[in-house]
Amino acid sequence: MTEITASEANEAVQKVLKKAGSDATFHALALSNPAAAVKEATGKDLPAGYTVRFVDNKGADLTLVLPDVAADSEELSDAELEQVAGGRCAGSCGGSCVMMSS
Repeated sequence: MTEITASEANEAVQKVLKKAGSDATFHALALSNPAAAVKEATGKDLPAGYTVRFVDNKGADLTLVLPDVAADSEELSDAELEQVAGGRCAGSCGGSCVMMSS
């Protein structure tokens, strides 16, 4: 089984979005089984532990992804500080942080 790398994740998301915009059956697959949709669009499996969720923008003027709720501690770990110190994305989104509007 060939797994998609984190650097390929953004390209995979774009392929899924493009196909989902023109194929109703694939659109439904992306909503119900995102990993299968990525596999169908790219021919590759997501890395172990890497999850993707697609949401339907139907009826919304703007769809935004809320951040995860922060832990009780408001202090950043050394690793988190290192990630933001250089102005880099942590990569947890695969570089696909996108706002979609209709």
